[in-house]
Amino acid sequence: MTTPRPSAAFLKAMQHGVLSREQALAIGLSESGLRHRIRPGGPWRKLLPGVYLTSNGTATVQQMDTAAWLYACPDAFITGPAALRFHEIRGPKATCIDVLAPTNRKVVSRGFVVIQRTRRLPQTWMQDGDVVYAPPHRAVADTVRGLTRLADARTVVASAVQLRRCTIDDLARELRDRCHGRDAMLRLVLAEVADGIRSAPEGEARELITKAGLPKPVYNPTLLWRGKFLARPDAWWPEAGVALEVDSMAFHLLPSDWRQTMHRHSRMTAAGIRVLHISPYQLRTQPEVVVQLIRDALTTGRPAAGIVTRA
Repeated sequence: MTTPRPSAAFLKAMQHGVLSREQALAIGLSESGLRHRIRPGGPWRKLLPGVYLTSNGTATVQQMDTAAWLYACPDAFITGPAALRFHEIRGPKATCIDVLAPTNRKVVSRGFVVIQRTRRLPQTWMQDGDVVYAPPHRAVADTVRGLTRLADARTVVASAVQLRRCTIDDLARELRDRCHGRDAMLRLVLAEVADGIRSAPEGEARELITKAGLPKPVYNPTLLWRGKFLARPDAWWPEAGVALEVDSMAFHLLPSDWRQTMHRHSRMTAAGIRVLHISPYQLRTQPEVVVQLIRDALTTGRPAAGIVTRA
């Protein structure tokens, strides 16, 4: 039995109005009919070699992703910032679309598409129609590899983990399997996570504390008071009874998280802990003020009675 060929309407619906040359011919369009449609001022636009937008307007991000995948497929995966956008992970704006392709493919970078040849094609993926995206942990690692600022790398990793798109273990396995020297930024961020850092602002606070030569705190410890759970502050100096909280709506994600921060503050102060609240804005614009605030608190502080610290 002959398999029916897909209709133009079906392909346009599944592919956001983007078709490859092969698909256009397969649904019955002739070579001359295709040339007529993509002529200057015609109803279609050429986005990439052999890939067309079935309108003459500005392509959407979904249409650009679709065009990139059609240009590079088969066995291609969109990765990098474009894949982060698909997974709704915070990251840099996609100025181009990175596509993973097998090393034996002859496809080359063209237009807004950057071909990343690899022997390690993802074993899992996610799809939008026929368009295939690298899984979150691969997209995160590929994005971080191209970043130059540690703060940006922290933001990507923290967002992916907090939104539960992937786990730290997923990223650690990806880092282990990559085996090349261009992943130092990801290695550094994961080392911070192993030291207790959970978000990008916390990472910035850790960096500031280290550079200022302040006593090293315990990051994200579990504090017990009278045998019961009390709180888990961002940083804790038990010898001074001082806790540090980096307050950021962007990284606490939900209003309920913000309310929990305030409730945690009340519990800790009731137990005799001095709680310092700083914002990411202060970390970036007034680092010397933050350092002096912490230094003064540590100088005048004293251990809080009855507090048990579990790292």
